Amino acid sequence: MSEHETVEQVILEKLTQTFNPSFLSVENESHRHNVPAHSETHFKVIMVSDVFDGMRAVARHQKVYALLQEQLDGGVHALALHLFTSEEWQVKQQTGTEFASPNCRGGEA
Repeated sequence: MSEHETVEQVILEKLTQTFNPSFLSVENESHRHNVPAHSETHFKVIMVSDVFDGMRAVARHQKVYALLQEQLDGGVHALALHLFTSEEWQVKQQTGTEFASPNCRGGEA
């Protein structure tokens, strides 16, 4: 990670290079938690990738955690993962599923 690159950018780049997602959202949710301003400790990832075809949810999570181990060891405290195949994503889009995260420990919306 270069000194000008944010943790969010690194996560985005790693996921893009490894999973070639058809949809990817990386959101810094640190402001929802009781951490200093401009922290990069809590993230939500929504990703759709053909790499997940035939994989159970736990295997998908393990694959992402392994890829982002350096960030998890380096200050990322929480990583909410919503990982889908293209088929699963189409169903979620039809049902209008939202992936809202709650505020936590005095954080602001």
